[in-house]
Amino acid sequence: MTNSASQSHRLRVADLPQRRETAFLIEPGAASREAIAGELGAEALRKLRFEGSLAPRGKSGWELKATLGATAVQSCIVTLEPVTTRIDTTVLRRFVPEEHLGTPEVAGAETEMPEDDSLEPLGDVIDLEAVMIEALSLALPSYPRADGAALDEAVFAEDGTEPLRDADLKPFAGLAALRDKLQDKGE
Repeated sequence: MTNSASQSHRLRVADLPQRRETAFLIEPGAASREAIAGELGAEALRKLRFEGSLAPRGKSGWELKATLGATAVQSCIVTLEPVTTRIDTTVLRRFVPEEHLGTPEVAGAETEMPEDDSLEPLGDVIDLEAVMIEALSLALPSYPRADGAALDEAVFAEDGTEPLRDADLKPFAGLAALRDKLQDKGE
């Protein structure tokens, strides 16, 4: 998100205590929630809370454990009615130096997704608000639906033409009928 992260949510790694956890709580105000909702394509965020701790792990790593709670309003993909979703999820991120991540040898080369999706490259700053927004983005339903909303077949055609239906677009749908017709002629 552009310029919405306040300085207090951007923690310089060099300034973090090396022997104890650093607790945090982020509860954005109405204006920040509205900006985040806009960025994520939601109508509104009624509530948003991100609480947890950042603890040192090993000589140069950090582990973030937090809970994310939110109430989001999105448009139904079928009816466009508002759909309210409650999100309560745990967030785990492990920040490690980039040399521990195993980067591809050639730029643009294909790589497999790592099994551990909690690993993040460690930079000079850990942006707690960016982690919160990413976790919220992953937790929001991709295709929210209102209760009872169903996507029926849509039929469109110009006047005087026969509409093209979903069944017409299935390339193998008529093969069984063709087979039966050819078998009848062969008998």
